Parts: sequence; C-alpha cells; structure tokens
Amino acid sequence: MATIAETIARIGPLDEAAMEAARQRQAVLTKPHGSLGRLEALSVQVAGIQARPRPAVSAKTIIVMAADHGCVVEGVSAYPQEVTAQMVANFAAGGAAINVLARGIGARVVVVDIGVAGPPDAPDGVLSRRIAPGTRNLAAGPAMSREEACRALEVGIEVAQAEVARGISLIGTGDMGIGNTTPSAAIIAAFTSLAPAVLAGRGTGIDDARLANKVSVIERALAVNQADPTDSLDVLAKVGGFEIGGLAGVMLAAAAHRVPVVIDGLISGAAALIAAGLAPLARGYLIAGHLSVEPGHRAALGHLGLEPLLDLGMRLGEGTGAALAMSIVEAAVRALNEMATFSGAGVSEALESGC
Repeated sequence: MATIAETIARIGPLDEAAMEAARQRQAVLTKPHGSLGRLEALSVQVAGIQARPRPAVSAKTIIVMAADHGCVVEGVSAYPQEVTAQMVANFAAGGAAINVLARGIGARVVVVDIGVAGPPDAPDGVLSRRIAPGTRNLAAGPAMSREEACRALEVGIEVAQAEVARGISLIGTGDMGIGNTTPSAAIIAAFTSLAPAVLAGRGTGIDDARLANKVSVIERALAVNQADPTDSLDVLAKVGGFEIGGLAGVMLAAAAHRVPVVIDGLISGAAALIAAGLAPLARGYLIAGHLSVEPGHRAALGHLGLEPLLDLGMRLGEGTGAALAMSIVEAAVRALNEMATFSGAGVSEALESGC
C-alpha cells in the first residue's frame, strides 16, 4: 500500500488535452450546443480525471466507512451508540437504504468497520480495519491522536486501492456512525470559521433542546482543541472521526489513480475538506452528489467550490445521495460516448448567423 505522502505526490491536475477533446466532441454531437446542461460539463470533468477523451464508467463501488464517537456521551444524538453496530450488520445483510439504491445502479457496496464500538469481530462481509472502538470525546480534548488520524487515512487509501485493482472506475462515499454530524460540523467550522450555530443540524432528528446542546458541544470542542485549519491532520485528529479520515483517504487514493469520486452528504463533505486540505489538486476529482439538508453541508461544498447534482431534501448518509448521483455521472459519460455526431448521422448542423 502507498503511504499518505506517496499517494498525495501522485495526484496531478486534470488532463487538459482530454478535456478539450471531450469539449470538441460535445460540440458535434446531435443536439443543440449546451442542451444537455451540466451533463456536458460532467463528461468533460470525467475525461480530465481519467485522462481519456472518451472516458468510461465500467464498474462502480460505494465505500461506506463506519465508526463511533466519544461525543455521544454529551447527548448529541437521538439514537443510542449501539445503533452503529446494528446498522453495520444491516448493511452486511443487504437491508439498508444504501444496499437498495446500490443494487438499483449496479454498484458494489464495501462496508468498513474502521472504529465501531461493538463486538470485536465484524459481521461477515464487512472489512475489519478497526483503529479503536470509537473516538474520544472531542468536547473534552482531542478525538484521536495524530497517529490514529494517519491510520484512518491509510485505511481509506488501502480500501480504495483494492477497489481500483478490481477495475472500479467510479467510487461513491458513504458513512455510518451515531453522533458523526457533530465532528463533521466541527471540522467544517474549523475550515470555514463559521459559527457552530450556523452549521449544526438536527442529524438523526434531534429536538430544539438537543440541537442547542449540540451547538454548545461543538463550541466547546473548538475552544478546547484549537484545531489548526492550515494543518488538516491536526483538524482531523482534534475534532474528527475515524470514518471521516477513512473517507478522506479514499478520496486521496482515488485521485492518485485518476478515478472520479462522488461524495455524499455532510460527513463526506467534511472528509472532502480534509482531503483537499492535504492535497488541493484532489478537489478536481470530486463530484458533489447531492445537497444535504444539514446546513453545514452547503458551507462545506461552498468552501470546496463544488455544486451538488441533486437536492432531494435528504440527510440519511450511508452514501445514498452519492448512489443516486452516480447514475447521473454514468449517464453523462454514456451520452458523450454513444451519441452520434452530426456528420455521422447525416443530420444538418445549426445555420450560420448573418444574412
């Protein structure tokens, strides 16, 4: 497995020649110029990512990282911590929303226990890469050590590299972890300097009292830890989560191997901030799948300069928004590759302007 430094060193800019060739092909396909809207821009981006004028989406994987969080002792979630392990088992059995949506688009789901506070043995079908049984309480001190933060990134790199070796050409990111909207909002606050009251959302459906408490917990975490936004590892270690670090590692490895990544909601958005902080060029390999109703997600995407493909009022996580958007990315690539050109189809092009 490549190290974090080796992975980052492999990330280059998007291929401009491939993108220009894709633009030129878009201009001669049998449609008015620009009439497929953002699908055209998506196909050009994927061409640049893959460094191929005619990109392809042959196989898809959604990587779901699962971990627990010490901050649940602060009462930030409407659900008990044991739900994380229970949902991991549900993923393994194929009964969760992400399983259903992934089946619909023909995507493989890879579930990784990177830090679940449950039985030591992961369910069959789940990759066991547990760093610890959850992070520590970020409101009282660092959520993890810097070494643990590095390990989380390394797990993500390892998992993504294995998927690339299987021939995967499109990756989606997902998460599971009771309490994880709290560290995600804290990460976003650290990078954007926005107030926790602006960023914190209702997560699992908490009421007003729990939301006020959640804001207070994030404020305390930021004050106690003083995370340095110029050092992404410091932010991850002090106010992050294992699954957030794992997803950031997935994004870095995908970029290093020129594989596009469709990111999901709030937790994936926080992970994308970590990845982009470590490797600014990785930003070009990211596609925002959807806009979560969690307010921090909009702030994260704005900071990254990413525009979501969908806005369906979702906030489930698991990679569900990414799964829906992956079908759009595939459609964009297929349109670029499979549509006929004006000359090939014998269709007249637009008339020249003027008399």
